[in-house]
Amino acid sequence: MTDYYPYRITARRGDLTLIWRPGEGDDPDMLIVDDRGRLLAFHDLKALEECCDRNGWELLSEEEATLDLAPVRQWVEQPRHDAVSAGLLLNAWNFFEDLSRSVQAGSPLPPQGPVHDSAYEKIFGGDALAADGGEGAWTDEETAAVSELLRAGLDLWEQAVRNHFRPADLEAVSPPLPVPATGAGEQSGPLPEADGTTGPR
Repeated sequence: MTDYYPYRITARRGDLTLIWRPGEGDDPDMLIVDDRGRLLAFHDLKALEECCDRNGWELLSEEEATLDLAPVRQWVEQPRHDAVSAGLLLNAWNFFEDLSRSVQAGSPLPPQGPVHDSAYEKIFGGDALAADGGEGAWTDEETAAVSELLRAGLDLWEQAVRNHFRPADLEAVSPPLPVPATGAGEQSGPLPEADGTTGPR
């Protein structure tokens, strides 16, 4: 039987909890959507549990994970080495890939290529955000590529949850992040745990 996990996302509008389903075999990890392809998101765990009960989904609620998108957005706006951990950026990267695969609406993530592959692998070396710019640190090109991807992911998240908040909440939200003049060019990654952060595994 497939297991389902609550995945709490903390963002500037407030917290929402999603239902995350790990892939089986060659199937990818997914976030649960309704029959119209809209993301299922809940303001409290009780409502999420009731939804799972109605649908016969086995929820492992004791293993709830959390992803805070606020520091991710701060890093995208100003990618300083000391602003965030590489592990948090990795979890956000994986989350946005799951989100992009799951929802039918919203802009897709930018295509990924060798620059993204290299940046992804460097995260596991522990020095991706090293201030000294050593061999294991992201190059300017890699930093720009990751920033562009996460920027698109944040915009996709805003689109996916727009109907889950009151109009007053939406008015308090700043406009989408500006798109940089230069782009970058792609890979889909698994969803491993990262240092110092929590992911849905």
